[in-house]
Amino acid sequence: MLLTIHATPNAKKTEITGWLDDNTVKIKIAAPPRDDKANQELVRFLAEYYKKPKSSIKIVRGAMTRIKQVEV
Repeated sequence: MLLTIHATPNAKKTEITGWLDDNTVKIKIAAPPRDDKANQELVRFLAEYYKKPKSSIKIVRGAMTRIKQVEV
């Protein structure tokens, strides 16, 4: 499954906040966008949400931007 995510770093907690359109989910991330911490937190959150190992979650596009494509 391929997800398009609009990520907002530096939030108080990591959570899904809504949908921008049919294919884009908006997620607040409780980590700064430095040193890959926000991406690591996003992968951790999605792995927990989908009950999958972290190794099965991959950021395919947009690792350095707010709009990301993630393969689950």
